[in-house]
Amino acid sequence: MRLFFIIFILIYLSMHGVVFWGIHPLLKGHSALPTLTWLWMGAMVLTPLSIRFLEREGWQLTARALAWVGFSWMGLIFLAFVAFALLGCWELLIRLARWGFPSWPCLSLHGAVSAALVMAVVVAAVFYGFHEATDLRVERIRIASAKIPPGSRTLTIAQVSDLHLGLIHREEALAPITARLKELAPDMVVATGDIVDAQISHLDGLSSLWLDIDPPLGKFAVTGNHEYYAGLSQALDFFQRSGFVVLHNRVQIVTELLAVAGLDDPVGRPSIDERMIAETPLNGRFTILLKHRPRFNEKAAGLFDLQLSGHAHRGQMFPFNFFTALEYPMQDGLYELPGGAFLYASRGTGTWGPPMRIASPPEITLFEIVPAGP
Repeated sequence: MRLFFIIFILIYLSMHGVVFWGIHPLLKGHSALPTLTWLWMGAMVLTPLSIRFLEREGWQLTARALAWVGFSWMGLIFLAFVAFALLGCWELLIRLARWGFPSWPCLSLHGAVSAALVMAVVVAAVFYGFHEATDLRVERIRIASAKIPPGSRTLTIAQVSDLHLGLIHREEALAPITARLKELAPDMVVATGDIVDAQISHLDGLSSLWLDIDPPLGKFAVTGNHEYYAGLSQALDFFQRSGFVVLHNRVQIVTELLAVAGLDDPVGRPSIDERMIAETPLNGRFTILLKHRPRFNEKAAGLFDLQLSGHAHRGQMFPFNFFTALEYPMQDGLYELPGGAFLYASRGTGTWGPPMRIASPPEITLFEIVPAGP
């Protein structure tokens, strides 16, 4: 964990350095602005560590206020970094062109006007990102299966994922989600990890919101990596008080037609994989696998019918989705797997870090499991 923070600080500091280079034309000529800007940036680089320290020491209000400022700034810096990094690549190409072909006309874009325009676009994108983070969508996915007998009624299953309930997301974030779940009235609710985040001892009031959701086939959850970061015992206690059955590498028979399996995130139990499903006689039941990370294990082909995952947030903020796609190619929507099964990767229902989303709106996913046609 210490190595992670060191690497994070170095990367985050480098991003600030690129942004400072980009906005420097706006600062030069002022005696104090460059120094004040670096002091502010230095404080913001250390903000994630300061938040965790304040949270552990019990300064919840201060930590929450700093989280809103620090993580909003993180979103702004990311967008500004992308823009100025592209600008820097252009300037590098210009210098190479001038070195190789001195007579070619080359247009430099690094100046006060371009810096002001970039920052205006970035600030506008930040405010849009705040809006999109609250623009909860319901994605409806219909899956036909021969394991559902003809004439059976449609099974509806609602998936939530990656809420990251903690310092930033509390009642005001969860209430619209549970209200929407009430309207959808699914047969089952599943949570595919990262429902909580960081220190969660101050989230007691959220359990009552979850208890208002009482689907006839129950509520099931699996752990994500952030449940372990928050403290597994705290996270499991929160799930229990919220009415969830946590599936620790096991299969739950739900009805004569339906079974649900849960796999712990590998940060907690790296030695267990999907083959544990084979230990339970399923007798032809439609089987749903809850697995936080959207990866398919080829050794598990044929053991389940539908894998539900989250974790990647589809990058959460464009263009970060291109980077997350390198690690998780199946990060957005429905994918067909070998053997006729499917994997669905949710964009997530909350946010992590910056409380904003760009080109990746939050979702509740409603699956309709129906009999296969003739």
